[in-house]
Parts: sequence; structure tokens; C-alpha cells
Amino acid sequence: MINSAARLLRSTLAAAALAMTLPLVTLAEEEIKASESKNVSVTVYNQNFGIVREVRNLTLKDGVNYLRFEDVAEKIDPTTVSFKSLTAPDSVAVVEQNYQYDVLNVATVLDKSVGKKLTIKHYGSDGRVTSDTGILLAPPHESGSLMIKTDGGVVLNSSGEVEIGELPSGMVPKPSLLWKLMSQKAGEHAGEIAYQTQGLNWRCDYVAIVDESETKTDLNGWVTIDNQSGASYKHAALKLLAGDVHMAEPRDLNLFQVAPGASMVPPPPPGGAPFQENSFSEYHLYSLNGQTDLNDKETKQISLFSAGNIGANKRYVFDSQTAVYIPVRESDDEQLQKVAVKLEVQNGKANGLGMPLPKGRVRIFKKDKDGALQLIGEDDIDHTPVDEKVRLKLGDSFDLVALHKETNRIVLSNKENHSRASYEITLRNHKKTDVTINCVEHASGQWKIINSSHPYVKKTADVFEFAVPVRAGGEATVTYTIDTKN
Repeated sequence: MINSAARLLRSTLAAAALAMTLPLVTLAEEEIKASESKNVSVTVYNQNFGIVREVRNLTLKDGVNYLRFEDVAEKIDPTTVSFKSLTAPDSVAVVEQNYQYDVLNVATVLDKSVGKKLTIKHYGSDGRVTSDTGILLAPPHESGSLMIKTDGGVVLNSSGEVEIGELPSGMVPKPSLLWKLMSQKAGEHAGEIAYQTQGLNWRCDYVAIVDESETKTDLNGWVTIDNQSGASYKHAALKLLAGDVHMAEPRDLNLFQVAPGASMVPPPPPGGAPFQENSFSEYHLYSLNGQTDLNDKETKQISLFSAGNIGANKRYVFDSQTAVYIPVRESDDEQLQKVAVKLEVQNGKANGLGMPLPKGRVRIFKKDKDGALQLIGEDDIDHTPVDEKVRLKLGDSFDLVALHKETNRIVLSNKENHSRASYEITLRNHKKTDVTINCVEHASGQWKIINSSHPYVKKTADVFEFAVPVRAGGEATVTYTIDTKN
């Protein structure tokens, strides 16, 4: 018994030989094919779909024409397809359109051959060839074996080289669009088709390199485009739409990610920016200067922009509701929490930036004493307009810890759910430099700070914040008492 790979290969070769002598699909005698694509343009959305437009030359006659377009995306949405003649748009009308996607391959041929006669040849190790001829009773098993009914009975688990008398009707060598057109102008036409397809996606990957003081950063934006649509687009004019377009039906957003690592940091692009950015309706459109190839099953990166010497602000933030707890041992009498490290960048021209930033992943690097880039954090950002702030979480500080505890609580009124509570936040700095830690606290209902050891700023209706200086190798304690009514 031959192995599965060899069996499939022989079946494929046999099918290919038959394809040269048998018609794949019953077609009208008048059917014509368009030329290869030209003037291809692709608009990719960051929601796993895209819009494809292309022009092909064709020759039409007066009256009814059957036109076939091949090499279209396998994941096309047939309800979005449109066709028009650019040469004589008022003289050519679409009467009917069909999307044919029953593609010729070994599996589909065998699936559609159930109930038909075929022959299975078996090649023995001694060179002898035997065969079984009969009616295929069921589609192939996952192992590739077949079940056929012969004159002598039913043969199970039969495998080998398959020969069939004829190919099933209605199958095509590749996905294609077939139109029935009514033309009032004979001759050469430039025909434009447009359709929407899934399997096209893009996102931004940003690389930020901070300086020694972590107050300045260089930022490179890279567009990562993934084509899983089932078609390739050669010499395409590429546009990327950034924004959250509402779709009538939910789509599977299988956003891909590029694995992080210092070795993957690309160099800043030379020359000008490859993309031109423009506002478009409620979104932003990025148009590539020139053309590019978007091959099927390919992930491509293109530089979006490069900006240097951007001002950055590093912040240490302790929020007792979200901070990570350090595991407690049995001998510990405290449950310490970690202090988060964040990097803030103002997206303004005065700060060296000032451009719409599409959503994506930002990886932050810093050079060590040997000049090697090391990853110090990564975070995702949403679409960020000009003059808004980008906030990135780098991680949790190794050398900063906090202890948050309630030291007292009294009930002032059960009827009004009125209580008074006192809290203590101890911040410890094991660094060799002074730091300021922003302590974020939360309160619900009506609240009022009765007393506090440090000034606070009310950020929202239920959030207030202390900015607490902590000396190198030392600690600082924040205390406050708050009245609340719910």
C-alpha cells in the first residue's frame, strides 16, 4: 500500500491529465475571457477585509456576451461585486453575474464522484499492479482510503492511484466571476470590477527608542499587512484606512502579531515617508507612494513614518485597585503591591510628532551600556488623534513597592450609609535615584477628604491622586481620612 502523499500526488496527476481532454464546466459558446489585471488598487481596512478594484481589457460584440474574470479572491463577498465598462458605461448592462468557487482539486473531484464508476490501482513492493473497479459509495475517509462497490462485493479502505472516467460538471480550475452582459457597442472595452473580500488586514507596529534619561524618544511606525484573501495583487496602488468602520455583521478579527525581540528592530527608513495621510470622512486614509505587490499568504511591512527627539514623560503609578500583588509567604506580615511604570508622549507638532496614529502595538527599547538595544516594554494603543496623549505601560518597577491598608473605619449613619475611613499608603524606593510616585485612589458616592498628609488632585468624580516624592533608598507614607455617603 502506498503512502497518502504519493497517492494524492498520483491522483492529482491523473486529474490533470484528464483536465486536458475533458471540459471543466459547460459554458456558453460565446464566453470570453478578460485580459490580465491592470490598474489594480487595494484598500485595506484594519478589520480583516479590503476593497479590490482592477481594470481588464476585453472585446465585446453587439448583444449578449458571457464574460469570465479569473484570479479573484477566494474569500470574496459575492454580494459586493460590481462591473462596468469604462469605455462605454451607458452601452453595457449587467444582466446576470455568478461567482464560481467550486475549485478543481483531488478532494472536490472525489467528493462529487460519489455514485460514479472509478478504478483504484495498487502498486505492490514487487512491482506488480492490481486494481479495483467499482462505484464510489462515500467521500474519502480522512486517511484518504475509499469505499467502493465492485462486482465481487464492497471493498473497504481501498487506496492507491485513482482513475475516473469523467470530471464532475460545474467545477472550475480557479475561483472566477462570470457575467452575462448586454452590449450595444462592439469592440475593445476597458472593464472595471470592484469587490469586497475578507482576509486582508493591516495594523501598525511602532518601535520607540528612548534615550538614557528616558525623556526623549525616537519613534518609527511600520505598517504590517497580511494577505490571506486567496489572491495576489501585483503592482497594486495600496491604501490603508484607519478607523472603526461599522459593519452590519460581526467579523472575526484575527489580528496577527509580530513576535517581539531586539533583533527585529528595523532601521529608520531613509528619505521621505512612503505614505501620504489624508482625512477621509470620519477616518484617516494612508496612500502608498508608488505601487507594491501583495502576494497571497504573505505578511509585508512598509515604513509609515519616522520621527526623532520626541519629548516623553516617565511616570510611576500606584493604583491599589489594579496593582499586582507580590506573593505572600507565611512569615510575611505585609502584602506588598507593585508600582507600574508608564511612558507618556504628547502627540503634538510642538513635541516633534503631531500626526494621526493608527492603532497598533508599540515596542519600547533602550540601549544598554554596551550600546545594544533591549526591550523595556510594549503596549497596544488605539487610534490616537493629533494633540492627544499616548500612554504606554512599560511594566512594573523592580525597585519600587507599595503597601496599602485601611487603618480605621467608623459608621456615622446607617440610614445614609455614611462612614469615615482612614488609609495609609507606604511607598518604598530601593533605587539609587529619587522618584515621584503617583498614588491613584478611588471613592464612590458623595465623598470628602477630611485630612491628608499630602496634597491631592481630584481627577474625576470618583478618582483622586497624590503625587508623592520618595527619596533614593527611603520610603514615604501617605495618610488620609475620607467621609463617604452612598
